[in-house]
Amino acid sequence: MPSTSNLLNTSNHSRDTVNMTYVYPVVSRRAGGISIGINLNPNNACNWRCIYCQVPELKRGTAPKIDLLKLETELRDFLHELIHGNFMRQQVPLEVRRINDIALSGNGEPTSAKTFEQIISLIIQIKNDFPELPADLKLILITNGSLINRPYVQAGLAQMAKNQGEIWFKLDSATREGRQRINNTRMSLNQVHENLSLAASLCPTWLQTCVFQFKNEPPTEKESNAYLKFIQDFLQEGMSLKGVLLYGIARPSLQPEASQLSKVTEAWLATFGKRIEALGLAVKINS
Repeated sequence: MPSTSNLLNTSNHSRDTVNMTYVYPVVSRRAGGISIGINLNPNNACNWRCIYCQVPELKRGTAPKIDLLKLETELRDFLHELIHGNFMRQQVPLEVRRINDIALSGNGEPTSAKTFEQIISLIIQIKNDFPELPADLKLILITNGSLINRPYVQAGLAQMAKNQGEIWFKLDSATREGRQRINNTRMSLNQVHENLSLAASLCPTWLQTCVFQFKNEPPTEKESNAYLKFIQDFLQEGMSLKGVLLYGIARPSLQPEASQLSKVTEAWLATFGKRIEALGLAVKINS
């Protein structure tokens, strides 16, 4: 048996665990099992710069051209190893030795890959070629939602919806000041609303929200109220959401603001979660 120091855990999301370009495994605290990550941004480029981001040497930009053949080879090889090899026994804690999902996340915004639609088709094809995988294996897109209005993204999301797909749509703040400070984006709340509406109309969608203290202070009541009002207004328009994934900081930021960030208390998270639930949404909390 491997020593516990060799086991994957929720604090180790290294993209280099299996020495592949696009595929990497993580123990996902939000998913509760092994998540097979698909990193479409091996160049560490993103169109946002979230101050809690753990990507080293993060830069502004988009995904590079994706080598679809290499992606296919890596994903097939790794799925075969997960199912038939020793990876689970050697590197995964016993209590989470289950394949929970395939998640497009990685080191930048995955929807910036111009071949996003083809990538989704490829993943679905490979997934269907492994009957040993759980029949309900989820295909998850973790996104800042900024590019949902692009036709090739929407085409990919429509495919996901037919294959146990879910969107985890980032919303860390409902104020302009908050989004500029946290995500370094000037995306308007109206655009967030439009893109979230598009996402939810195409594929089951969760909001994902990272909550933390900035300079030892939790989010202000102004921030909290703006967030709750955004959700309330969205739901009152008849839009559908699966719920909210509310989480704190688990791993150190690698951005210049890292020293100014700290965890909120579990009590703060629980209280805020209850305020969201009061609007009629399910809430999953990971502190």
